[in-house]
Amino acid sequence: MEPEAKLQELKAKLKNVIKRSAYLYRVDCGGCNGCEIEIFAAISPVYDPERFGIKIVSSPRHADILLFTGPMTRAMRLPAIRAYKAAPDPKIVVAYGACGCSGGIFHDCYCVWGGIDKFFPVDVYIPGCPPTPAATLYGLAVALDLLHQKIKGEQFVETEVTPVPAKYEGVCPDLAKDIEREARRLSGYLHGRRIAAQYLEFVKQGDPLSVDRKIKELVKQQKDPRLAEIFLSLHKIYMERVGHDAG
Repeated sequence: MEPEAKLQELKAKLKNVIKRSAYLYRVDCGGCNGCEIEIFAAISPVYDPERFGIKIVSSPRHADILLFTGPMTRAMRLPAIRAYKAAPDPKIVVAYGACGCSGGIFHDCYCVWGGIDKFFPVDVYIPGCPPTPAATLYGLAVALDLLHQKIKGEQFVETEVTPVPAKYEGVCPDLAKDIEREARRLSGYLHGRRIAAQYLEFVKQGDPLSVDRKIKELVKQQKDPRLAEIFLSLHKIYMERVGHDAG
């Protein structure tokens, strides 16, 4: 077939894509199945994604959208690549959940090679651990708009970049990251975040001597010895950082 004829055939195929529903195929790359539970909720009659023309298919050969969940594990790399190659062009790749976007809490496991974008050109990221059904539908709606942009050859160019405000104003980002990491290690993700936020409020309000005095008073008032131990561990990191910077 001549190149011009192939081009015309491709244009006709792309033109027909937007005249029917968008077919979605899910690829589990090795997650904890938390994302799958939210996906099952999102495709239920409660949220009814078919009103947007989104339908689930059982084969990547029928898919317009590939939804990758979980971090990319060693065992699922080749099956994921086969699914990607089997899906016809144009296709949209969606990285679903914190694990799909960056590897999530499994990012440093020996059998995890990172997020989906390490292997495929990702068009849409749907963050969350796991994302809610509403966030899932929103991300898929964005994916459909990107499909339209790809067909039309349009590309969005950002003219102004809005700076992201710091999570803790007046606190060194590296210090805040170390404090949060240690608090989560000692008391879990949710409680660790709350404890780190409480400690960093003291850091925001005063100099090292004032922080030291307030933390010691807080530890004396604590009835939970484990919580007092966590605050002292965070305070040790802060004092070591302050002493290093002063030196």
